[in-house]
Amino acid sequence: MYTAQSAELFGVTLVGISTTTGVKLVVTAVFVTIVLALRRLVLALTRRSLGGEVGDSRRFWARQGLQVIVAVVLVLGLVSIWVTPNTDITTGVGLISAGLAFALQQVITSLAAYFVILRGDTFGIGDRITLGGVRGDVVRLGFLKTTIMEMGQPPAVSDSDPAIWVNSRQYTGRLVTVTNGVIFTDPVYNYTREFPYLWEEIVLPIAYTDDRQLVEQILLRAARDHAVVDDPSANGAFESMRRRYALAPTSLNPSVYWRITDNWVELSLRFLVPHRGVRAIKDLMTRDILAGLDEAGIGIASATNEIVGIPDLKIVDARRDPDAHQ
Repeated sequence: MYTAQSAELFGVTLVGISTTTGVKLVVTAVFVTIVLALRRLVLALTRRSLGGEVGDSRRFWARQGLQVIVAVVLVLGLVSIWVTPNTDITTGVGLISAGLAFALQQVITSLAAYFVILRGDTFGIGDRITLGGVRGDVVRLGFLKTTIMEMGQPPAVSDSDPAIWVNSRQYTGRLVTVTNGVIFTDPVYNYTREFPYLWEEIVLPIAYTDDRQLVEQILLRAARDHAVVDDPSANGAFESMRRRYALAPTSLNPSVYWRITDNWVELSLRFLVPHRGVRAIKDLMTRDILAGLDEAGIGIASATNEIVGIPDLKIVDARRDPDAHQ
């Protein structure tokens, strides 16, 4: 039977370290170094052969596949080095597993979420999402964390935490890292998966005395010129989504809805736009709508107070009327 000899350093016996253990440490260091070096080499060759941008789906899946393979090889290699037929590791493995499971709960959850995300049902690289309260484009997906290029919020929610200074869906310039495990506890809003379009609205208050029918025509004309109207791609995407989900039929064409208020008639234009470039489209539509209103001599209503009567005011000169003080 082989007995491992204790290792000594300057004549001092190192407790818990034998010659065998030292050899295994050296082999482990060499093995890990070789695997990581090969990983970098394969990544460089992949980038050169596939080309494209960082967000290219081929490069993304090649990188993710390589990461999984490297992780499996490292685990199998380390187990092969440290576990031998004469090693009784049942008790040790049980204690270590229990400790790791308790201490690395978030890590394990995030790792499990990573494989759920890879299935493609939640989001992928390049998707525009809201995850963990962060809205933006997914620029990197790792084993434990997702990196998002943050974008602004509409004015209605721009005061939410954290503070956003861009009042539209455009980049703020901040890269935000969110743990993958958030998908198990928070909702994930995906703006591009299945149906890469959004419904938007422009609301105009119009005075009761103005020509509301003409305003409706101006709104619809602006939508037809700049929004998505009678687009085969949009119709096909919506029908494909209806075949997969229990969605009620709805019109993709622009429409105007009226609502009576105390001060004016509220006309709401509802229209379809692509998931990117919404701000530019609404800018062009707003310019056309204002030009149409100016041409028609119609203004946008605002809250006003009407004075219906003024009481009589009598001014008396006391020098000419001595009875004024009585």
